[in-house]
Amino acid sequence: MNTKKSIAILPFSDLSIDGSSEFICDGITEEIINALAKIDGLKVISRTSSFFFKNHKASLEEIAAQLGVAILLEGSAQIHDGKIRVRAKLIDVEQDTHFWSETWDRKLENLFETQDEISLLIADKIREQHGHLNISNQVVNSPTKSVSSYEHLLKGRHHFYKWNPEDANLAIEHFEKSVELDKELIEGYLGIADSYSFMAVAGFAPREEAWQKSITALALAKKLDPDHAGLNYMLGMQSFFTEADFAAAMQYGMRSLTAKPTYSEAHQFVSFLHTLHGHFNKARKHILFAKSSDPLNPETKFYEANYYYRVGEYDKAKEILQELLESNDKNLPAIIVSIYILIREGQLRAARQTIDDVPQQAFTPDERLGLLALIDAMDGKSTTHLQKLEKYAQEPEAHHAHSYLFLTYANLGRYDEAFAILEKLFESASSILLLAFSDPLGEPIQSHPRYQEFHDRVYPKIVEKPKEKKTRNPDQTITREQVKKIQAYVKSERPYLNPSLTLRSLAEQVDIHPNQLSWLLNESIGKNFNEFINNERIEYFKQLVLDPDNSHISLIGLAYESGFNSKTVFNTVFKKEVGMTPKEFLKSQA
Repeated sequence: MNTKKSIAILPFSDLSIDGSSEFICDGITEEIINALAKIDGLKVISRTSSFFFKNHKASLEEIAAQLGVAILLEGSAQIHDGKIRVRAKLIDVEQDTHFWSETWDRKLENLFETQDEISLLIADKIREQHGHLNISNQVVNSPTKSVSSYEHLLKGRHHFYKWNPEDANLAIEHFEKSVELDKELIEGYLGIADSYSFMAVAGFAPREEAWQKSITALALAKKLDPDHAGLNYMLGMQSFFTEADFAAAMQYGMRSLTAKPTYSEAHQFVSFLHTLHGHFNKARKHILFAKSSDPLNPETKFYEANYYYRVGEYDKAKEILQELLESNDKNLPAIIVSIYILIREGQLRAARQTIDDVPQQAFTPDERLGLLALIDAMDGKSTTHLQKLEKYAQEPEAHHAHSYLFLTYANLGRYDEAFAILEKLFESASSILLLAFSDPLGEPIQSHPRYQEFHDRVYPKIVEKPKEKKTRNPDQTITREQVKKIQAYVKSERPYLNPSLTLRSLAEQVDIHPNQLSWLLNESIGKNFNEFINNERIEYFKQLVLDPDNSHISLIGLAYESGFNSKTVFNTVFKKEVGMTPKEFLKSQA
């Protein structure tokens, strides 16, 4: 069952005449996602999974089912002559109705304030409809005072998410322009770092040069805000994949989650690190959180499959890997883990066949050779594959050769040679060897006394900060007094007769903070705001409909007199509260 307090923000449509404002629409969508994700107790689907449905033909029911949410937000934006019109509506998928919609006409220069206003209203309406949430007075923080800088930032992201070298270079140009206009725009530096690291990993730029530019951008970002969630996530990735420093990677990952507890990419990364260490319960917790908020992200799926491989649940791993390969048969990490599973299951012929089916250029030469040497070792054979692999491993930077040579020696029982290879992990900072160290394929060596010594060196103890104690429940006497205050005010002043009444406006009238009023209604009275107010409206309607002086007024007219502004809502609420239709109720009272 999906929680009612769960939402996906679908990509806003660009209604501009020339269709040139798509990057602004994407930016609005992303800012609302980030803003709502800050609210504890509200499940918000991450960007990658939400944007999966950009220009998608799926029905709302299908989208909600795939994302595991009860609420969808649809919106659009139109920009003309320095002004922006934004429309948004909230849809209750189960009821197949939209329960709130709004239109804003604002100056483009006030975009940040508009995004904050929209996000707060969305949060308020979800709280009124589905239960208590603590909502801050501001949920969108302006990243820059320069609208031009922000536009370049959004254009950079727009190109970066196309994942190809041409667009990555365009992204870098826009990110660099954004920080040129505002040297304190940390998101611009992170965009530069992300783009260059992508170019380096994908082989679209000279590796060392691109990595250095990425590291330089991260250093500039760190000076601006060392606690930034995105920065610490990227520093964690850098620590692991370029420095093979597990402890630093874990510390950065945890700092990222401290800054942004709902950061799905950081949850993926921390789950991955716990999986390598063998802390599988912790790994499972983090990967399941990432899956709940970003279920359609291929990276989330791969990390989950890798987790199941490491814990030995091969059927679950194969199911996810097959899904990944059906959508992209060139997904090399998925191919390699699939081969690993075949080897672990003893299906060595199938493993060899899978390697043969993969184009030679997909593997590095030492990786292909390493896989074959490992399969030979598992098959009890000594072949030329191992001899060739040993020659490759003489090169200091032959990281794949080192990792497969370690696993091969481990399975041949040549433990001293395997441990000698492990020393290269520290000498050359090999993240590839770090991945291989605790892989299930090296199981024969993992019971050796020296393995534990290496384990302690690879995974030094990390002291986690103790969790903050939860605040105590409010004093019961004060709570009862506040509940009486609310009920007395509602009975005497009848604020529910105003169809535009909101939780915030009622909170102002009774002089109680909106978050406290929401908590009191849900936890002490047992109703969310809409249920509480509509119940009062129904009781008032009953009085009106039974008064002979009102016999000349229609039922819907009396409903409007009671504070309802929708015939459908009135009939639905009345049937739910009373158990019969308004007409049936009137007949029963005759």
